Amino acid sequence: MNPARVLIVDDSATVRGLIRMLLARDPAIEIVGEAADPIEARAAIKATNPDVITLDVEMPRMNGLDFLDRLMRLRPTPVIMVSSLTAAGAEAAIAALEMGAFDCVGKPGSGEQEQFGDLLIAKVKAAAGLRGRARLPRGESARLRACERQPYRSDGRIVAIGASTGGVEALITVLSQFPENGPPTVITQHMPAAFTKSFAGRLDRLCRPSVGEAYDGAPLAPGVVYLAPGGAAHLRVEPGAPPRCRLVTGAPVNGHRPSVDVLFNSVAEALGARAVGVILTGMGRDGAEGLLAMRGAGSPTFGQSESSCLIYGMPKIAFELGATQKQVSLATMASEILRVTSAA
Repeated sequence: MNPARVLIVDDSATVRGLIRMLLARDPAIEIVGEAADPIEARAAIKATNPDVITLDVEMPRMNGLDFLDRLMRLRPTPVIMVSSLTAAGAEAAIAALEMGAFDCVGKPGSGEQEQFGDLLIAKVKAAAGLRGRARLPRGESARLRACERQPYRSDGRIVAIGASTGGVEALITVLSQFPENGPPTVITQHMPAAFTKSFAGRLDRLCRPSVGEAYDGAPLAPGVVYLAPGGAAHLRVEPGAPPRCRLVTGAPVNGHRPSVDVLFNSVAEALGARAVGVILTGMGRDGAEGLLAMRGAGSPTFGQSESSCLIYGMPKIAFELGATQKQVSLATMASEILRVTSAA
């Protein structure tokens, strides 16, 4: 296979040098150019035709979001945003993912360069495989109107959702179709720690149910959606009346903390058939074993269909393991979830 050809766009020469050094460790990646701002990047794209672009958010002459918006309209190319881990950086990262960016990574702090490099290499390789393929619908077009149906009443089943790369668009599409009193829902989305609060806030503004970051002891009830906080803990569900969220420390599982497998396994153990499992687009295999445990415990389980996934990784492994009871397109996923959780 030809190496993934990468253009690095960042106003900091130091950051450009770091990204170049880290990516150069992998012979399957070739750095074809660098640019200090979007104006330079525009010329570099025409000259090098890269497979993947790494893009900073805050730059002179034109910010990264404006440039991304123009790029996705005029010359769609897989873009990985390299964002500062600040509140403003997190908001920009979520906006970029809605615009069609492939993924976002946070700029590394002290002692985090090796981990950052490994993560960026994996994302660049995955993004390069998308060059020339159709993307998911962008931003506003990805959101569907709330399902037109008879008045909904939850039967009390808990919905557990796992997602990774491409999950921002996918979760917006699914949750924007839930009614205000939709099923109690818990989500683990692979995302840097600084980003999950902003993403939960974005979902809360876009969707009818109440959406927030999970906290220890949070009760699960109709009309409430909890997103696992990134970074420090895993999200689990414990039984009770009502069931509650638990944030637990522990080593990463499948390279992730929070891990989808940890969430799904806890739901299988705590709730058995009184839950629904959903695995959406994402790289790797996190969540596949846990979804299999949920299906074994009697839960209906759904996987996002290959044709509607940005990355058919996690849903593919789940399907191959027999964990997925039914593969569903993203456009109809919310309808399926509401159908099996309705008390009507």
